[in-house]
Amino acid sequence: MSEVTGTDWLAWHDHYDQPGNELALRLAAVQQRIRLALDAAPLGPLRVISVCAGQGRDLIGALADHPRRNDVTARLVELDERIAGLARHAAEINGLPKVAVVTGDAALTDQYADMVPADLVLVCGVFGNMTDADIERTVGFCSQLCAHGGTVVWTRGRFEPDLVPRICDWFASRGFDQIWVSEPDRGYGIGVHRFAGRPSPLEQGARMFTFTR
Repeated sequence: MSEVTGTDWLAWHDHYDQPGNELALRLAAVQQRIRLALDAAPLGPLRVISVCAGQGRDLIGALADHPRRNDVTARLVELDERIAGLARHAAEINGLPKVAVVTGDAALTDQYADMVPADLVLVCGVFGNMTDADIERTVGFCSQLCAHGGTVVWTRGRFEPDLVPRICDWFASRGFDQIWVSEPDRGYGIGVHRFAGRPSPLEQGARMFTFTR
């Protein structure tokens, strides 16, 4: 988590352990979309990056029993060392030595310089904590982070104003094809987009967003 005050993000993760909780349901849905993206990815090595990765439950949970697990080299970036430590432990106990967890500011492009363009980019639990302008800006950076044919999976709560349709439009305007979006009556929004364009060079030393919560 980047530039965040006033929220105990370590305690916040406890919601994922409450059956039927909206966050737990969203996590299961995101993991399923990650599995499908891995199923559809071309044969050979795959690169994955996760922005504001938290405990890494989405990617690590999806990889744990996936047949492509050994193909994936991943970088998870998380600001809180306590949370990052739990992600490292999860990767270790699940036998995923190529899943690296970096403690640092996930908003900075330099965190990903040697991992792009990536086959899978995760921007989950991020868009609900920034301004609309920063969401659009981050979507723009996804065209630098994501490989041609690669997939972005993102989330954003369906609270008002519901930005999910606009976020989909922002992805479309930057060369992404919409693969799947969760139903509007869900309390959460999940989007999956495949990059049909050619990735632009990654802008070095840039800040993609600033957290507002």
